[in-house]
Amino acid sequence: MEKPWLQIYPAGVPANIDPAQYPRLIDMVNESLKKFADRPAFIFMGKTLSFGELDRLSDQFAAYLQSRGLEPGDRIALMMPNMLQYPIALFGALRAGLILVNTNPLYTPREMKHQFVDSGAKAIIIAENFAANLQQVIAETEIKTVILTSVGEMLGLKGMIVNFVVRNVRKMVPKYKLTNTVRFKDALRAGKKFTVTPFQAGPDDTIVLQYTGGTTGVSKGAMLTNRNLVANMMQIRAWLQPVLSDEVVAMCPLPLYHIFAFTVNCLAFMSVGGRNILIVNARDIPALVKEWRTHQPNIVTGVNTLYNALLNNADFTALDFTKLKAAVGGGMAVQRAVAERWQQVTGTPLVEGYGMTESSPVLTVNPVVSGMRLGTIGMPVPSTDLRIADEKGNILPTGADHVGEIQAYGPQIMKGYWQRPEATAEVLKNGWLSTGDLGFMHPDGFFQIVDRKKDMILVSGFNVYPNEVEDVLAMHPKVLESAALGVPDEKSGEVVKVFIVKKDPSLTEEEVIAHCRANLTGYKVPKKIEFRTELPKTNVGKILRRALREQAQ
Repeated sequence: MEKPWLQIYPAGVPANIDPAQYPRLIDMVNESLKKFADRPAFIFMGKTLSFGELDRLSDQFAAYLQSRGLEPGDRIALMMPNMLQYPIALFGALRAGLILVNTNPLYTPREMKHQFVDSGAKAIIIAENFAANLQQVIAETEIKTVILTSVGEMLGLKGMIVNFVVRNVRKMVPKYKLTNTVRFKDALRAGKKFTVTPFQAGPDDTIVLQYTGGTTGVSKGAMLTNRNLVANMMQIRAWLQPVLSDEVVAMCPLPLYHIFAFTVNCLAFMSVGGRNILIVNARDIPALVKEWRTHQPNIVTGVNTLYNALLNNADFTALDFTKLKAAVGGGMAVQRAVAERWQQVTGTPLVEGYGMTESSPVLTVNPVVSGMRLGTIGMPVPSTDLRIADEKGNILPTGADHVGEIQAYGPQIMKGYWQRPEATAEVLKNGWLSTGDLGFMHPDGFFQIVDRKKDMILVSGFNVYPNEVEDVLAMHPKVLESAALGVPDEKSGEVVKVFIVKKDPSLTEEEVIAHCRANLTGYKVPKKIEFRTELPKTNVGKILRRALREQAQ
């Protein structure tokens, strides 16, 4: 197929990468941990974890996991915000041959249960803040090994103060009762008694189950292999090479359990000896500004809403940005107004990239030094092809008049959905991934997204699926019918709006919100509610979200 983007590829960026260089992701990890042993790897609340320390502690953790009877291929859930324990647990689990199940710590018990049961997770590392939710569902899962940790556990004396504030002042740790648990530090100490047993693994073995709704339906585990993640790590590293010449100091406000930060920050930046400044709560803008002032990052990753929030903070705009080389936006569309103001305030472009969980995630990025084009998602990263197809599968020519579904092909495309062959067949055909996004290709190879093919809602970069919201609403005894869709919002890009037909006239907005909060993560909870006497439907009774969206506009 024609690849016009290759004619204007950024200087120094290769057209292809060779993921066979590392048969397993852990081979790359092991190399980096030893090569950069004396460098800082992760910094959290003033505490530095060097590559050498990460090497030693993750090895101890791997040995402990194996001593508990966990075998290569077993699934282990990681459920914690950004903290030093995450990379230790991540690389320890990989060294033990386990399959990672990244889990959003803000999940409700219902959401946790689905992910743990579907993945068949046998172990979990969880921050104590969320243990009460685990208590409610653990009996219905296969989880036998529970490792508890706290925000301050790896922070030394300061950690005692942090934990006291979190537990007793802010009261962020609800009471829980879990039996047969072990503390994270105790697991590390116990691991010193054992050595890691080597295991066999190949490029096509699944090492991460990253859950997503895909392009439609219930949350599914995207099977990401050694080859997928090695490839995307190398693709990102190659594309950002122009700004990676010096030692990377990366601000990491996005959670590492999110595929964007997982691959870009935790893998790609680490592979070049970069340090990541971990932010536990990206909504705490004053704390983020304080960390920025202290560490003066030269690269930052985030979503549009975060960049917008920073630009509306006077302390942030007064910072010194002379060391900043690049800012990368992903997870949701970067708004033109935000990108333009970012350039004005920092003197550095805010470059937009594009990808999805099913592609590990990065597919395209704008040039980071020069040649960025606002409003586009850039060009395909090395060894990646994109094309535009119509509803019949015909490949469309370039130009804004030829809008179709974006399809992608490359070594970073997932193996498939965990235990869901039918869903896999819907989105993967001959290796090409149907993204569910509508767009077109400019004649010179830049791609632009026009709309989403499905009804997925993006709230601050996180996927919200109307079916899930509607299913939860259907659980309420006073709700007859409902429909959910996304409506524009200045702060989060979109918010969830629901249209409800009452079964009981006494139903109130407050009851709806309370019900949703009990069953949905915060960003999925409707922010707008409209009661209707009826909803528009097709002749077979299917609710027409499209008609509701048009009416809302």
